[in-house]
Amino acid sequence: MMIQRYRRARDEVRVEIIDVVKSLREANRRALEALERSDAEALENSREPIKNFSDRTEKIDNDIVRIFVKFSPEARDLREMVSYLKITSGLNRIRTNINSYIKNMQHTVTLNSEDIHQVIRESLKINRSTLQSFDYILEMLNTFEDNRRVEELDKSIQDEHNRTDDIYSMLEKRVIQKINESHREAEEYFNLLKYIRKNLKIIDKIEAISRRVIFARMGGKL
Repeated sequence: MMIQRYRRARDEVRVEIIDVVKSLREANRRALEALERSDAEALENSREPIKNFSDRTEKIDNDIVRIFVKFSPEARDLREMVSYLKITSGLNRIRTNINSYIKNMQHTVTLNSEDIHQVIRESLKINRSTLQSFDYILEMLNTFEDNRRVEELDKSIQDEHNRTDDIYSMLEKRVIQKINESHREAEEYFNLLKYIRKNLKIIDKIEAISRRVIFARMGGKL
Protein backbone atom coordinates (compact mmCIF):
# COMPACT_ATOMS: atom_id res chain seq x y z
CA MET A 1 0.00 0.00 0.00
CA MET A 2 2.85 2.40 0.87
CA ILE A 3 4.54 1.63 -2.46
CA GLN A 4 1.31 2.33 -4.35
CA ARG A 5 0.88 5.67 -2.58
CA TYR A 6 4.48 6.59 -3.37
CA ARG A 7 4.08 5.71 -7.04
CA ARG A 8 0.89 7.75 -7.23
CA ALA A 9 2.62 10.77 -5.67
CA ARG A 10 5.64 10.36 -7.97
CA ASP A 11 3.44 10.11 -11.06
CA GLU A 12 1.54 13.23 -10.02
CA VAL A 13 4.82 15.15 -9.83
CA ARG A 14 5.72 14.00 -13.32
CA VAL A 15 2.31 15.13 -14.61
CA GLU A 16 2.82 18.55 -13.00
CA ILE A 17 6.21 18.87 -14.71
CA ILE A 18 4.67 17.92 -18.06
CA ASP A 19 2.03 20.63 -17.57
CA VAL A 20 4.59 23.39 -16.96
CA VAL A 21 6.69 22.24 -19.93
CA LYS A 22 3.53 22.51 -22.04
CA SER A 23 3.09 26.10 -20.82
CA LEU A 24 6.64 26.98 -21.84
CA ARG A 25 6.10 25.34 -25.21
CA GLU A 26 2.87 27.28 -25.73
CA ALA A 27 4.56 30.60 -24.90
CA ASN A 28 7.28 29.77 -27.44
CA ARG A 29 4.71 28.80 -30.07
CA ARG A 30 2.80 32.05 -29.62
CA ALA A 31 6.01 34.09 -29.70
CA LEU A 32 7.09 32.39 -32.92
CA GLU A 33 3.77 33.16 -34.60
CA ALA A 34 3.87 36.77 -33.42
CA LEU A 35 7.41 37.22 -34.72
CA GLU A 36 6.46 35.71 -38.07
CA ARG A 37 3.83 38.49 -38.33
CA SER A 38 6.05 41.19 -36.73
CA ASP A 39 3.18 41.73 -34.29
CA ALA A 40 4.49 43.43 -31.12
CA GLU A 41 1.14 43.26 -29.32
CA ALA A 42 0.73 39.53 -29.97
CA LEU A 43 4.33 39.07 -28.83
CA GLU A 44 3.48 40.67 -25.49
CA ASN A 45 0.42 38.45 -25.15
CA SER A 46 2.49 35.35 -25.86
CA ARG A 47 3.72 35.46 -22.25
CA GLU A 48 0.24 34.69 -20.94
CA PRO A 49 0.79 30.89 -20.55
CA ILE A 50 3.75 31.44 -18.20
CA LYS A 51 2.19 33.92 -15.80
CA ASN A 52 2.41 32.69 -12.17
CA PHE A 53 4.96 30.16 -13.42
CA SER A 54 7.15 30.30 -10.31
CA ASP A 55 4.13 29.48 -8.12
CA ARG A 56 3.59 26.31 -10.12
CA THR A 57 7.21 25.16 -9.97
CA GLU A 58 7.35 25.99 -6.26
CA LYS A 59 4.36 23.70 -5.71
CA ILE A 60 6.19 20.90 -7.54
CA ASP A 61 9.28 21.40 -5.36
CA ASN A 62 7.12 21.32 -2.23
CA ASP A 63 5.40 18.15 -3.42
CA ILE A 64 8.82 16.52 -3.92
CA VAL A 65 9.93 17.52 -0.43
CA ARG A 66 6.74 15.98 0.99
CA ILE A 67 7.57 12.76 -0.86
CA PHE A 68 11.04 12.76 0.76
CA VAL A 69 9.52 13.19 4.21
CA LYS A 70 6.58 10.81 3.84
CA PHE A 71 8.07 7.95 1.86
CA SER A 72 11.88 8.12 2.33
CA PRO A 73 12.49 6.86 -1.21
CA GLU A 74 15.31 4.40 -1.82
CA ALA A 75 18.27 5.00 -4.12
CA ARG A 76 16.63 4.75 -7.56
CA ASP A 77 13.50 6.64 -6.55
CA LEU A 78 15.57 9.22 -4.69
CA ARG A 79 17.60 9.79 -7.86
CA GLU A 80 14.42 10.47 -9.81
CA MET A 81 13.09 12.95 -7.25
CA VAL A 82 16.40 14.82 -7.05
CA SER A 83 16.42 15.01 -10.86
CA TYR A 84 12.96 16.56 -10.81
CA LEU A 85 14.12 19.24 -8.38
CA LYS A 86 16.92 20.14 -10.79
CA ILE A 87 14.50 20.04 -13.72
CA THR A 88 12.16 22.60 -12.10
CA SER A 89 15.16 24.87 -11.54
CA GLY A 90 15.99 24.59 -15.24
CA LEU A 91 12.39 25.27 -16.22
CA ASN A 92 12.42 28.47 -14.18
CA ARG A 93 15.54 29.61 -16.02
CA ILE A 94 13.85 28.88 -19.34
CA ARG A 95 10.89 31.02 -18.26
CA THR A 96 13.27 33.87 -17.40
CA ASN A 97 14.97 33.62 -20.80
CA ILE A 98 11.64 33.51 -22.63
CA ASN A 99 10.42 36.64 -20.82
CA SER A 100 13.65 38.50 -21.55
CA TYR A 101 13.70 37.49 -25.21
CA ILE A 102 10.07 38.47 -25.78
CA LYS A 103 10.46 41.80 -24.00
CA ASN A 104 13.50 42.74 -26.07
CA MET A 105 12.07 41.59 -29.39
CA GLN A 106 8.93 43.70 -28.93
CA HIS A 107 10.97 46.79 -29.80
CA THR A 108 12.99 45.15 -32.55
CA VAL A 109 9.96 44.02 -34.58
CA THR A 110 8.77 47.64 -34.77
CA LEU A 111 11.96 48.88 -36.46
CA ASN A 112 11.50 50.21 -39.98
CA SER A 113 14.26 48.14 -41.58
CA GLU A 114 13.66 45.33 -44.05
CA ASP A 115 17.23 44.07 -43.54
CA ILE A 116 16.68 43.66 -39.79
CA HIS A 117 13.33 41.95 -40.38
CA GLN A 118 15.06 39.56 -42.76
CA VAL A 119 17.57 38.62 -40.05
CA ILE A 120 14.69 38.10 -37.60
CA ARG A 121 12.95 35.80 -40.07
CA GLU A 122 16.15 33.79 -40.54
CA SER A 123 16.63 33.58 -36.77
CA LEU A 124 13.20 31.98 -36.35
CA LYS A 125 14.75 28.70 -37.48
CA ILE A 126 16.17 28.65 -33.94
CA ASN A 127 12.69 29.13 -32.48
CA ARG A 128 11.37 26.23 -34.55
CA SER A 129 14.17 23.95 -33.35
CA THR A 130 13.40 25.03 -29.79
CA LEU A 131 9.73 24.20 -30.27
CA GLN A 132 10.67 20.78 -31.65
CA SER A 133 12.93 20.20 -28.64
CA PHE A 134 10.06 20.97 -26.29
CA ASP A 135 8.08 18.26 -28.08
CA TYR A 136 10.94 15.82 -27.57
CA ILE A 137 11.14 16.63 -23.84
CA LEU A 138 7.40 16.10 -23.48
CA GLU A 139 7.67 12.74 -25.20
CA MET A 140 10.60 11.77 -22.96
CA LEU A 141 8.47 12.43 -19.89
CA ASN A 142 5.46 10.65 -21.35
CA THR A 143 7.48 7.56 -22.38
CA PHE A 144 9.66 7.60 -19.28
CA GLU A 145 9.62 3.81 -18.82
CA ASP A 146 11.00 3.17 -22.34
CA ASN A 147 14.78 3.48 -22.02
CA ARG A 148 15.46 3.08 -25.73
CA ARG A 149 12.98 5.78 -26.74
CA VAL A 150 14.18 8.16 -24.03
CA GLU A 151 17.75 7.83 -25.31
CA GLU A 152 16.62 8.38 -28.92
CA LEU A 153 14.80 11.55 -27.93
CA ASP A 154 17.80 12.83 -26.00
CA LYS A 155 19.90 12.35 -29.14
CA SER A 156 17.28 14.23 -31.19
CA ILE A 157 17.49 17.17 -28.77
CA GLN A 158 21.28 17.21 -29.10
CA ASP A 159 20.88 17.31 -32.89
CA GLU A 160 18.49 20.27 -32.66
CA HIS A 161 20.89 22.04 -30.29
CA ASN A 162 23.78 21.58 -32.72
CA ARG A 163 21.57 22.86 -35.54
CA THR A 164 20.80 26.07 -33.66
CA ASP A 165 24.50 26.69 -33.05
CA ASP A 166 25.09 26.42 -36.80
CA ILE A 167 22.18 28.75 -37.56
CA TYR A 168 23.49 31.36 -35.13
CA SER A 169 27.02 31.16 -36.55
CA MET A 170 25.71 31.85 -40.06
CA LEU A 171 23.51 34.71 -38.81
CA GLU A 172 26.39 36.27 -36.91
CA LYS A 173 28.59 36.28 -40.02
CA ARG A 174 25.81 37.83 -42.09
CA VAL A 175 25.10 40.53 -39.51
CA ILE A 176 28.77 41.46 -39.15
CA GLN A 177 28.96 41.81 -42.93
CA LYS A 178 25.91 44.11 -42.91
CA ILE A 179 27.44 46.21 -40.14
CA ASN A 180 30.63 46.59 -42.19
CA GLU A 181 28.57 47.68 -45.18
CA SER A 182 26.55 50.23 -43.23
CA HIS A 183 27.20 51.51 -39.71
CA ARG A 184 23.85 53.29 -39.58
CA GLU A 185 22.05 50.33 -37.99
CA ALA A 186 25.02 48.89 -36.13
CA GLU A 187 23.49 49.27 -32.67
CA GLU A 188 20.24 47.60 -33.72
CA TYR A 189 22.14 44.70 -35.24
CA PHE A 190 24.32 44.22 -32.16
CA ASN A 191 21.23 44.25 -29.95
CA LEU A 192 19.46 41.76 -32.20
CA LEU A 193 22.39 39.36 -31.96
CA LYS A 194 22.29 39.73 -28.18
CA TYR A 195 18.58 38.87 -28.13
CA ILE A 196 19.09 35.86 -30.37
CA ARG A 197 21.83 34.61 -28.04
CA LYS A 198 19.34 34.94 -25.19
CA ASN A 199 16.96 32.81 -27.21
CA LEU A 200 19.71 30.20 -27.73
CA LYS A 201 19.92 29.78 -23.95
CA ILE A 202 16.43 28.28 -24.00
CA ILE A 203 17.51 25.26 -26.02
CA ASP A 204 20.69 25.04 -23.92
CA LYS A 205 18.47 24.54 -20.87
CA ILE A 206 16.23 22.07 -22.70
CA GLU A 207 19.28 19.95 -23.48
CA ALA A 208 20.34 20.08 -19.81
CA ILE A 209 16.85 18.99 -18.76
CA SER A 210 17.04 16.12 -21.24
CA ARG A 211 20.22 14.91 -19.55
CA ARG A 212 18.46 15.06 -16.19
CA VAL A 213 15.62 12.94 -17.50
CA ILE A 214 18.23 10.42 -18.67
CA PHE A 215 19.80 10.49 -15.19
CA ALA A 216 16.43 10.05 -13.50
CA ARG A 217 15.70 7.01 -15.62
CA MET A 218 19.09 5.33 -16.04
CA GLY A 219 21.56 7.00 -13.69
CA GLY A 220 25.05 8.01 -14.72
CA LYS A 221 26.43 11.51 -14.22
CA LEU A 222 24.12 14.46 -13.53
